[in-house]
Amino acid sequence: MLKDLFTIFIASAVINNFVFTRYLGLCIFFGVSKKMETALGMSMTFTAVMVISAALSWLVYRLVMLPLHIEFLRIVLFIGIVAGFVQFADTMLKKLNPTLYYKLGIYLVLITTNCIILAVPLLNADNNYNFLQSLTLGLGSGAGFSLALIIMASIRERLELANVPKPFQGMPIAFIVTGLIALAFLGFSGLITI
Repeated sequence: MLKDLFTIFIASAVINNFVFTRYLGLCIFFGVSKKMETALGMSMTFTAVMVISAALSWLVYRLVMLPLHIEFLRIVLFIGIVAGFVQFADTMLKKLNPTLYYKLGIYLVLITTNCIILAVPLLNADNNYNFLQSLTLGLGSGAGFSLALIIMASIRERLELANVPKPFQGMPIAFIVTGLIALAFLGFSGLITI
């Protein structure tokens, strides 16, 4: 059991990283990876939303959707669950840390429509994971997204000081760096699949 949880965690965080191997969540990834402070804040928020929405989605799927045979509505219900929780997180962050709230800006609300947030409950349902496995997939996916953000933010902060040719400054160099990191992460592919 513990080995399965470890496999799910490592597979979702590193081997099948949603950003670098599945190319999901790139809007938020590029938007908040300019500075380490916003990357860390989004990492914590995103991981919390990922784990809690995975748990809530699992409960709704198992206790409501399967008994009522309405599995075909899972995308709609999962989006509703995520939207409700993101609204809660948005309000809490605004009250607890207004500075970070304003730095994250629109990207905090974009968590609702982020494809990674929706991918986790869908993978949980498709793989027939139990509650603990669902939480582990959510935590691993959040850790993988956090890893991607922190790596990219550290590189982009250094690139601000580098002598980058004019045509490559800003987003072009960010795309090039992301592609190179993705190539490195693809070296892990095929080791474990989730």
